[in-house]
Amino acid sequence: MTFTTKTISTLQRYFETQATRIKSNENYRAIVNMPPLKRWTTVAALFLLSQLVIFGGLYLIFGEIVVIGFFASILAGLATGLGALPALFFKDISKNLFNSMLGAAAGVMLAATAFSLLVPGMDYGNQIWPGKGIYIVSLGMLIGAVFLHYADRQLPHVHLDSIANTKLNSLNKVWLFVIAITIHNFPEGMSVGVSFGSGEMKNGIILAVAIALQNIPEGLAVALPLVGLGYNKWRAVGIATVTGLVEPVGGLLGITMVTVFQPILPIAMGFAAGAMLFVISEEIIPETHSDGRSRYATFALMIGFIIMMTLDNMLG
Repeated sequence: MTFTTKTISTLQRYFETQATRIKSNENYRAIVNMPPLKRWTTVAALFLLSQLVIFGGLYLIFGEIVVIGFFASILAGLATGLGALPALFFKDISKNLFNSMLGAAAGVMLAATAFSLLVPGMDYGNQIWPGKGIYIVSLGMLIGAVFLHYADRQLPHVHLDSIANTKLNSLNKVWLFVIAITIHNFPEGMSVGVSFGSGEMKNGIILAVAIALQNIPEGLAVALPLVGLGYNKWRAVGIATVTGLVEPVGGLLGITMVTVFQPILPIAMGFAAGAMLFVISEEIIPETHSDGRSRYATFALMIGFIIMMTLDNMLG
């Protein structure tokens, strides 16, 4: 993807405009001018009310499984913020440690893709179209990979390996990298939703855990460059957290889609698997080897795969 100053400037102007509109809102100013205790109490009450409306509406319309799946995708997305917390104390971490974290994340995602998406997807496909489940899931995988390829081409961003190659020493590059993380968090959230939408709570939980573990090093990868460029540490953690909150959007879309249109479940599971494999191969594994071969990352990937495979077997 070609980096253009014009594109990032347009995005920055848009966000600045929206921020100005929010700050000029009378309700916003009224809350900001409250005493601290009253202000935070009001914000907490409004947040809890909004969640009650959202989750209550989902429960009434779609039922319990959708609510659980949506909540799981929120927790998986928030793991990005958890991973960013070390940026409060450090400006940099060991390359070997970071490669190991990403390698383990890749192993976890590979196992979750295989055991929580592809295998059950083929089973559901065979139930609907006897003997054709593998072909239906394979078609879904190709569609998912093509979708991520198209998004990669159309949306301006910097790839994960830019962490090593450019050190992200430009604010523009940092923000394009943030966009990259956000782009591939969407199909990850969708995969959690699709898995819960199948009605198999076990597969949904395993996938949510896998995505959460994978989001931890991503959160750190977003926050550290921002801190290095002089951003307030808490603001950097907040930005990293926000990149993960696109996952509940994908999760809600995935779970409601397959709940309402059950026959598309095998294709949807293949789509989510293809998108995740695209991210692993295109972004995560190349980053772990961006400075040459990394035996740390290789063994970490195997350990991550084994841990996730064991978890799947224990819950089975």
